[in-house]
Amino acid sequence: MGRKSRNLLTLAVVVMIIATVTLTGCTTPAPQAEKTTIVFAVGGASNEIDFWHKIIDDFEAKNPNIKVDLLLQPMDTGPRMQTLVTPLSGKESTPDVFLMDVAWIGQFASSNWLAPLDEFVSKDNYDLSVFFQKTLNMADKYNGQLIGLPVYIDAGLLYYRTDLLEKYGFSSPPQTWDELVQIAQKVQEGERASNPNFWGFVWQGKQYEGLICDFLEFIASNGGAILDENGKPVLNSENNIEALTFMSDLINKHKISPPSTYTEMDEEGARLTFQSGNAMFERNWPYAWGTHNAEDSPVKGKVAIAPLPHFPNHESAATLGGWHIGMNAFSENKEAAWEFIKYVESFDAQKDFAMNLGWNPGRQDVYDDPEVVAKAPYLKDLKDVFVNAIPRPMVPYYTQLSNVLQKYVNAAISGKEDPAKALNEAQIEVEKIISQYGG
Repeated sequence: MGRKSRNLLTLAVVVMIIATVTLTGCTTPAPQAEKTTIVFAVGGASNEIDFWHKIIDDFEAKNPNIKVDLLLQPMDTGPRMQTLVTPLSGKESTPDVFLMDVAWIGQFASSNWLAPLDEFVSKDNYDLSVFFQKTLNMADKYNGQLIGLPVYIDAGLLYYRTDLLEKYGFSSPPQTWDELVQIAQKVQEGERASNPNFWGFVWQGKQYEGLICDFLEFIASNGGAILDENGKPVLNSENNIEALTFMSDLINKHKISPPSTYTEMDEEGARLTFQSGNAMFERNWPYAWGTHNAEDSPVKGKVAIAPLPHFPNHESAATLGGWHIGMNAFSENKEAAWEFIKYVESFDAQKDFAMNLGWNPGRQDVYDDPEVVAKAPYLKDLKDVFVNAIPRPMVPYYTQLSNVLQKYVNAAISGKEDPAKALNEAQIEVEKIISQYGG
């Protein structure tokens, strides 16, 4: 074979190899879609953070093109709020998504830090009917726009000792505050024969935010309010003065609540007193149910819950608590952030929160799930309370308003100041605060 023929043969072989490589697919692979990373800011107890990691893992498995970085916040609500205020006031794009205490929403919304969710809801035909509508309308909407969704809900409850109710001849928990005083006085007198540390009713009276939650429940159950429908303060109304006088009387006149109410009594103080067997009634949040019925609890199996009492011719009221999810208005990844919000609010995720953390779901339909009801039967009673829970005022100056009220309400229940005088002075200070905001 001549040189020319060998060269032609070699060329043919090369062409065949190239063709074979091309046909077998050894081409440069098409680039994969890049992952979008969003930052989710959340705080809480260690078991809660562990569970958020699980939620994120489950979400990423279902949404492989979205990565979620968890930004750990402090456990205490004050520092936790500040870790959001700093970046949001600086118009930073992260965190993209975060949880908010219900009391923060007004400030965040009025500062234009929250991205409206209406466009996403409309685009996805997202069903909002599964949520508690009063909570949605009063806490998660601002100026007609949806700016958050409830992840879990809290509301004030009345805990009571079922064994002592029966022992002293009462067939049902009190419906009015006068009935509570009557029952508490009788049980307290009887129990003190063997337990001098026993009290009829424990609640949150220390000078802090918890006192305002209790104050709102007392005044609302007497037809009162902090602000009227036009946003004007009505602190010194007759209904409010009557309710605050009653709060003071619980300690100083009826003497069914300890003097430490206005110096030390917060949620844990009330819980520990009741759980140790030293109280007939307790006002607290739903979290206390689990600890009251723990294996080592002295009152396990002797506790029930009921709506808080009310004044004559009025209805029971419970302050809305809990945490809501919102989207950073300055986020550069709003579509991905919305997908994560939808997952957190999905039936499966909400059920997981209820089953594993004991949280009270933001969705109503989870309360009817057979597995949830079997594990937490008390939830069926909570659902009715949550339907009518009332939020604290959604105003940008709520923190200042609360600080004023804490001072004057605490002074009144301690007996240092007349309730009418205290609320008149609070009214003047709150009016000044509102005027500074152009109200």
